[in-house]
Amino acid sequence: MAGLRRHLERIQPMFAKGGRLERYFAVYEMVDSFLYTSPDTTRTAPHVRDGIDLKRLMIYVVIALIPCILWSWFNTGYQANLALAQMGAVKEGWRGELLAALNIGFDSGRIFANMAHGFLYFLPLYLTTLIVGGLWEVLFATVRNKQVNEGFLVTSMLFTLTLPPAMPLWMVALGISFGVVIGKEIFGGTGKNFLNPALTGRAFLYFAYPAAISGDQVWVAVDGYSGATPLSLGAIGGMEAIANGGYTWWNAFIGLMPGSLGETSTLACLIGAAFLIYTRVGSWRIILGVFLGMVGTTLLFNAVGSDTNPMMAMPWHWHLVLGGFAFGMVFMATDPVSAAMTTAGRWVFGLLIGAMTVLIRVANPAFPEGIMLAILFANIFAPLIDHAVIQLNIRRRLRRHGRS
Repeated sequence: MAGLRRHLERIQPMFAKGGRLERYFAVYEMVDSFLYTSPDTTRTAPHVRDGIDLKRLMIYVVIALIPCILWSWFNTGYQANLALAQMGAVKEGWRGELLAALNIGFDSGRIFANMAHGFLYFLPLYLTTLIVGGLWEVLFATVRNKQVNEGFLVTSMLFTLTLPPAMPLWMVALGISFGVVIGKEIFGGTGKNFLNPALTGRAFLYFAYPAAISGDQVWVAVDGYSGATPLSLGAIGGMEAIANGGYTWWNAFIGLMPGSLGETSTLACLIGAAFLIYTRVGSWRIILGVFLGMVGTTLLFNAVGSDTNPMMAMPWHWHLVLGGFAFGMVFMATDPVSAAMTTAGRWVFGLLIGAMTVLIRVANPAFPEGIMLAILFANIFAPLIDHAVIQLNIRRRLRRHGRS
């Protein structure tokens, strides 16, 4: 008996909270839920209508974001190295010292040099977002006696990829705090927010600190360098100004242009879209609806024409590759929590975003981007759209069965 007692005392800590077996089963549960279908069913929002659980859904979105993340490293470093070469300047600060110490250099013709330089801008922004936003998530989860879910992992990546590369870190912390607390947690947390938290945080920064997130001096991570984005050039001088700026449609499609960290490459966004549609995580109806809404509104403006507004002549294939349209269409508009849920509602939701994006870009000179405000606007009306669709279905079924 004494030997058995000693054996039980020896293995008891393994079963205790934080013990080896508990950690083992936690890792096993994570791997099992990613590889296989979870036996648990969803009882509270968000209602994922599929055999996968929320954890695997979020992991799929992270995988879809990998092309945008990798391109953000390359293009950020490429734009910075190109600007340094044009200015004949030497990179200062800890990034310059580190790259020089590692003998990586600032050659824009070397892929690794561009990737390393861009990574040194991406990492502080992402760590700040992850730490500050994660602390808010843990705080609210502790107060509500709930577990921290995986939703913030996606929010942190989306928020980081929408920022300029040299955004001050204190502004990043303030923006993600507003997005998490005001955009999500005060409504009850993941699944109960009606606005996209990442876009809410970015919209707050846009209106609170416009000089730090707009203009011509924030998109290339080199002090003193001014580089206008093709979209801002188009708002001033139309397609002629874009061509004079040295931008081609192919370069814009690939993403070789100044802009937010992860929004410049339409190609990377479309790769992520293909994965999301294949795994049925992203709604192809919303993506196609946004695209068709953009094309239809653009063709309407092209037909009307204007002698004073050059944006009315911009063709739809340029709207597709400029700004953050592709990124918003694929990753922001398809948010399963803040988007419409019904089949018909998703078409209306997507068409509304596409039309509003072009309308803001063309008719409102104060906001040359458009996609961010369009998605937030559609988020507000998503419950109303679903309600209207459901009521129409009820009336149609009543009429089908001869009831008024």
